[in-house]
Amino acid sequence: MPIVPVIFMSAQLILVAQEVPQLDVAPTCRAAASVAVGERRDMQVCLREEHQARDKLKDGWDSFAESERARCVRLARTGGPASYVELLTCLQMAKAAESIPNDGALNGRLGR
Repeated sequence: MPIVPVIFMSAQLILVAQEVPQLDVAPTCRAAASVAVGERRDMQVCLREEHQARDKLKDGWDSFAESERARCVRLARTGGPASYVELLTCLQMAKAAESIPNDGALNGRLGR
């Protein structure tokens, strides 16, 4: 019988990885609004940008590799308040990095 909870939990983890995570972005926006200098950056603008980023993530979630989704979700939740903008940027950078040719130039063989 102990295997049943393990199977159930595994299924939940798989479902979570297949959907855009729920992030609490209010702390991110409060922090951004409190240190805004120059252009007006209030809580509502920040929340709107976070919601727009979440919508983009929902539209393209399946286009990102599962391993990159997991890595970027961990990153977006680490080191401070969570952010959909940060999550989207991480995933876009990971996808762009896939197109960099692996010709050895980044491994110290440049111009040799």
